[in-house]
Amino acid sequence: MPECPFTFRAYRSALTCATLAALLACFAPLAGHAAEPSRIVAVGGAVSETLYAIGADDRIAGVDSTSLYPPQAQAKPNVGCMRALSAEGVLALSPDLILIEDGSGPPDALALMKASGVPVVSVPSGHGAEELAEKIETVAKAVGKDAAGEALAQTVEAKLARLQAELAKLPAHKRVLFVLSVVDGQARGAGTDTAADAMIRLAGGDNVLAGVKGYKALSAEAAATLAPDVIVMMTGAGPQHDADPFAVPALKATPAGKAGALIRMDGAYLLGFGPRTADAARDFAAKLYPSAIEPAP
Repeated sequence: MPECPFTFRAYRSALTCATLAALLACFAPLAGHAAEPSRIVAVGGAVSETLYAIGADDRIAGVDSTSLYPPQAQAKPNVGCMRALSAEGVLALSPDLILIEDGSGPPDALALMKASGVPVVSVPSGHGAEELAEKIETVAKAVGKDAAGEALAQTVEAKLARLQAELAKLPAHKRVLFVLSVVDGQARGAGTDTAADAMIRLAGGDNVLAGVKGYKALSAEAAATLAPDVIVMMTGAGPQHDADPFAVPALKATPAGKAGALIRMDGAYLLGFGPRTADAARDFAAKLYPSAIEPAP
């Protein structure tokens, strides 16, 4: 507590304007001061990854099941699936801040968290370069790491800009089909308004399913008509996602199937849309255009 330039006797005898000004000056350093959060529950893999990247990982009290990177995050207490959260489970960790990526839920659980009095900060879940920067800076500002967040966002944006400049020099772009899963012999592909579509575009590919929104089950006729040059699938997301797309006859008959052109990448890395996104896009592009694009260092 700083020393105050007044005495109780002076206050009791006469609270002059000068004395009042001195009183306010005495406590000014405390005004508006808020302690940085020390027990953060991070919901969303990109949220957790950002906290590690800006050096706030020692304050993480819990994470959700999508928080797989860095591996140390998996040792933190886990509050479960980001879309099936329990307010009681989150609040049981005694957080003083809840960072939660848009799209998490259910709504009643979110309402209970907000009603608890614990600060809840919504983190945008966009996939473009500007949205990525906003996501990173939102997390950083919430934990008092504004400068680190701004620097990280600028690094990600600069990496993406360099990649786009390289991709612009390509004479043609490959036709890409992202297969989310194969169930009972039927593939499910990614159209627009999906993380997969955003990553295809960042890596310089043309999404053959750009004419539809969301994820769509593909008929044999549709698969043949799409005629992708390359098929992309995730790893690390379960057996439906690790299936062989060329076991589907219609996909085997496509240019990708005939050439055996299949790219597999870790799902959290490819579609996490956190601080590693620029590197993931470059690694994806390097697989699409190995003679023109170098992978991330």
